[in-house]
Amino acid sequence: MAPAADLDTSADVAGPLGTLALSPVRPHSPTATLRAVKWHQDLDRLGLDLPFAVVHDFGLVLCSGAEQVSFAPRCDPALLGDAALYAGQEGDLLTAYAGLLREARQSEAARRALRLQMGDDLVVVVLARLLGEVARRITCPPAYRARLPLGGSLFERLDPPQLARLYRAVDRSFEREALRALGEARLLVLTLIDALDLDTLRLFGMLGAAETGPLGQIELLCSLETPEANDVVNFSLQILPSVLETKGVPAAGTSAGSGYSGLGRRGSIDSLVLTELAWDDLELGRRIADCEVLYYSREQSREQQRRRHLLLVDASASMRGERATFARALALATGKKLLLAGEDVVFRFFDARLYEAHAARQGELPTAHILSFRGERGRNPRRVFTELCAALEIARRRDGRPVLVHLFTHAALYVPRELVQQVRALGQIAAVFILPSGGKLDLDYLDLLAAKWVVDHGSLGAVEERARAAHRILGVAGAAAPAHAAASAGRAA
Repeated sequence: MAPAADLDTSADVAGPLGTLALSPVRPHSPTATLRAVKWHQDLDRLGLDLPFAVVHDFGLVLCSGAEQVSFAPRCDPALLGDAALYAGQEGDLLTAYAGLLREARQSEAARRALRLQMGDDLVVVVLARLLGEVARRITCPPAYRARLPLGGSLFERLDPPQLARLYRAVDRSFEREALRALGEARLLVLTLIDALDLDTLRLFGMLGAAETGPLGQIELLCSLETPEANDVVNFSLQILPSVLETKGVPAAGTSAGSGYSGLGRRGSIDSLVLTELAWDDLELGRRIADCEVLYYSREQSREQQRRRHLLLVDASASMRGERATFARALALATGKKLLLAGEDVVFRFFDARLYEAHAARQGELPTAHILSFRGERGRNPRRVFTELCAALEIARRRDGRPVLVHLFTHAALYVPRELVQQVRALGQIAAVFILPSGGKLDLDYLDLLAAKWVVDHGSLGAVEERARAAHRILGVAGAAAPAHAAASAGRAA
């Protein structure tokens, strides 16, 4: 942590830190400003140069509750020695800036901030979408390279005189031009805030975004700008509440870490069923030798029993429109249900080729990738299943656990039977087929599938019928879900 004396002389620290003298947003916890440091660094990595105070203010306004921040000037503008801020030709820049933030605070996105629970990567993407045009209008580069250390105490000791000294330490032409650009783009910024797809942000809060960093942020930005993603989001939010009720069921074990769950033939002496002691000594000895003695089994986690599930989603031209919406939303719901049951989940798209795998990590799905992916390579089921066989063979050699394939595709997926047999030898397959208008399912490998579900074209047109079809497949309305069917097949194998 840099001492207070060094802050006035280090332009890399005084430059961004001094911009807080312009900030009218004051978080009640000084450590909340640490999040803004990451937002600022990530936006710089994305090529958007903005003053630290602007990133700090808009970020906190859009992701904090009303009780977590307050509006009050941090220091008297007269202490800054910069008359252009409040006496320039453009008028009072600071007053206009504070007014813009207050209007943003009244938006629906800001009112629902706590319920959306946006992570740092999502906040960065939202800020890039809202302030990207403002950053492009700024032609004057900053006079410093931001290098703020991560330390909460750095922001705790910033009193008004210290902020004023930090502000005067470097040239502030960049900050003045940024405030002018914000004033000119006021209506654009407010329109973009009102146009934020809150349903998509809510879905990310429910499912997470497994991929982080610059690539993950780019996919998040693409998902917010993809028109087709909105239909997938709306349908996902319609069927996910019932899926979120899924809970993992504890397994039976012998370790004394949890309560009893049933009876078993193995265990420790303290778990012995007491009625076994009623046998005479010879019979009791024989029952112990033949493993016929009953023990109380204890609950244990299924961590060691986690299976690998591959969710394979068709992205060819035949799956555009309503079929793509149904398949991707159902894949998201199936993946979430499997995660809640304690399983490992991997998503892959295919059209004329098999695309790279995107795994769920730490309970979060690769939601942005599923919403924004677009296939453009035609259709070649033979090649796809050949590549799938090779991928499953490699996975089996690296990890001996069984692989359970969940297929979401069109009813005209004509794959040679021998290829399906090869895949069947490496893992169980459960498929969801979506019929075309007036079509029927007529494939020669259906008997090789562990489970299958058929969705007719008429069900996709009506909202309620579509939801009922998804609930039936997921097991909500009494039918077995692909997750459950394939998991049962994996246990039987």
